[in-house]
Amino acid sequence: MRWQMTLLETARDVRERAYAPYSKFKVGAAVRGLSGRIYAGCNVENVAYPEGTCAEAGAIAAMIAAGETELIEVCVIAGSAAPTPPCGGCRQKLAEFGKGEVPVLLATVSGETHSTTIAELLPGRFAAAHMAGDA
Repeated sequence: MRWQMTLLETARDVRERAYAPYSKFKVGAAVRGLSGRIYAGCNVENVAYPEGTCAEAGAIAAMIAAGETELIEVCVIAGSAAPTPPCGGCRQKLAEFGKGEVPVLLATVSGETHSTTIAELLPGRFAAAHMAGDA
């Protein structure tokens, strides 16, 4: 599918600019907004590990900064032996801005891929409806 290659090329390109001096584990992500525009992000580590930023979060932040609030496709690439899924926090972030059926392509730099969806990555997601209740 051509859309996957476009997202994959964008994620692969931005992965090369990841800042990962501690783990050496570079990750790139690309999301397509409802407009069709692609937004990219890479992981940015910090010597204080919890202060780093995941690639998926960076791509989502770029999309939000551009004025979009819905993503319709996702691609994540890492230099791993098998396609690496987003961490739990990023799964929730993807679910915040994408519907369950949004396709997610996970890839390795060696060419292995795995296709899934946001719902498959995060079944039983926490949603705003869970906060509605007795006031």
